[in-house]
Amino acid sequence: MHIDPSLSLAGLLVGLLVGLTGMGGGALMTPILVLVFHVTPLAAISSDLVTSLVMKPVGAAVHLRRRTVQTGLLGWLALGAVPAGFLGATIIGLFGQSAAVQHNLKIAIGVALVGSLGSTVFRLILDRRTGMRGDTGPLVVRPVRTVVIGVIGGLAVGMTSVGAGSLVIALLLLAYPRLKPAQLVGTDIVQAIPLVGAAALGHLIFGQVQFGVTTSLLVGALPGVYLGARLSAQAPAGFTRPVVSGVLLGSALALLSAPTPVLLIGAAAAVAGTYALGRPRRGGSMALPDADAASAQRQAAPAVLGT
Repeated sequence: MHIDPSLSLAGLLVGLLVGLTGMGGGALMTPILVLVFHVTPLAAISSDLVTSLVMKPVGAAVHLRRRTVQTGLLGWLALGAVPAGFLGATIIGLFGQSAAVQHNLKIAIGVALVGSLGSTVFRLILDRRTGMRGDTGPLVVRPVRTVVIGVIGGLAVGMTSVGAGSLVIALLLLAYPRLKPAQLVGTDIVQAIPLVGAAALGHLIFGQVQFGVTTSLLVGALPGVYLGARLSAQAPAGFTRPVVSGVLLGSALALLSAPTPVLLIGAAAAVAGTYALGRPRRGGSMALPDADAASAQRQAAPAVLGT
């Protein structure tokens, strides 16, 4: 099987970002495959999900060893995400073969990327307003809201491959605002394994997986996600998050056929805006010092089941 070095390099870069931030898998890999390598949208989604299924456990193993995973949330997330992920993949696989649907799917991916960026910005605004740094007390698990998060994330991932990282992390933060950044990343990467597995199974049955593309991506993605997860406690989110945000919006605008000047201005604005929101407030500390939070407490707080 032919290995494409350029695809492997793309896999390496995306794997690094996934390990560092918990987001960027489908949100970056799918548009790269469509825009740079000219893979059809359905094949890009299918191939990316199979790649993620192999890549995610590598990062998850690192976070489990560092005890930055809230295990009490995993079962409830999977309860909603697994059937929703398979359902979303089945719907797209059955109806996504025609040229018209492929075009609409391309637009849907772009809209999903804008939604992912919006959820990231919302997370930053929420943290900045509350000045939250996390809580050492027990986490109270809310089953209903957690299952709903799984359903929303599962449908998004199954239909577009976007959402396992950025969307689910944002929803988890909204539902559990006291989770530390390292816990958000670790929990999200682990919960994504059954979610991506269900979606990938659906795409293996109904989609268009290109195993040559998947293999080339994995050559770079596997060492990338391992290194990124190892560095996640030291890398400043103030550096990685603006880069991811700029690529997200730039990719979304390209998929939506925006003119090049609009694309460049939008990407630059996303980088500048996310950086500004992530900077420490004058006279106070920023809510998302990933390195500080992770180094201050390696162990995740225990979970308590709420009503």
